[in-house]
Amino acid sequence: MIETTITLDQFLQAIQETLYMVGFSLIIGALIGIPLGILLVVTRPGGVIENRLIYSMLNPVINIFRSLPFIILLVAILPFTRLIVHTSIGTPAAIVPLIVFIAPYIGRLVENSLLEVDPGILEAADAMGATPFQVIWYFLLPEALGSLILSLTTATIGLIGATAMAGTVGGGGVGDLAISYGYQRFDTFVIIVTVIILIVLVQLIQSLGNFLAHKVRRN
Repeated sequence: MIETTITLDQFLQAIQETLYMVGFSLIIGALIGIPLGILLVVTRPGGVIENRLIYSMLNPVINIFRSLPFIILLVAILPFTRLIVHTSIGTPAAIVPLIVFIAPYIGRLVENSLLEVDPGILEAADAMGATPFQVIWYFLLPEALGSLILSLTTATIGLIGATAMAGTVGGGGVGDLAISYGYQRFDTFVIIVTVIILIVLVQLIQSLGNFLAHKVRRN
């Protein structure tokens, strides 16, 4: 029988913390990232509401945040994290850098999805006299919906990986278990179970995303 230093309740609590971090960060990150992605598309040269100033400011800022590995970002914004949640450890402290990490990531994914839309559709909308808002809401977003679902699926999976790294600051979740028990206490069983949990979560989310995207595209 394999001996371990951890209980089933601790595993269940870790899964719950991971889902909480992923869900909360994804919602807030999407609320920030989706408008960022739309802005990148519509203000770029030749966009629906072309604005070179906004695009030239927004694009490099997103690139800067996207270029930072999460573990470095986690440490770099500790003062900002303390300012927001008044602590630099625990699950609340992990959520702040997770949002900062995922928002520009979603923005870039949304931009790529929207750029896949056939320009002819936008030209037809313009020919019908649609306003910029109508072009975005009734033509651009619906046409890119399947791709957007897959983009959010990719972002969710990226968040799961980031929450695992958040364990380095005691952020909770399965990553914290892997570090605190698996690595520091040399508990191989915890490492194996942690890997299995992460694989199952990723497979479930990817399968759900693929299903929804396929259903939307068929409709």
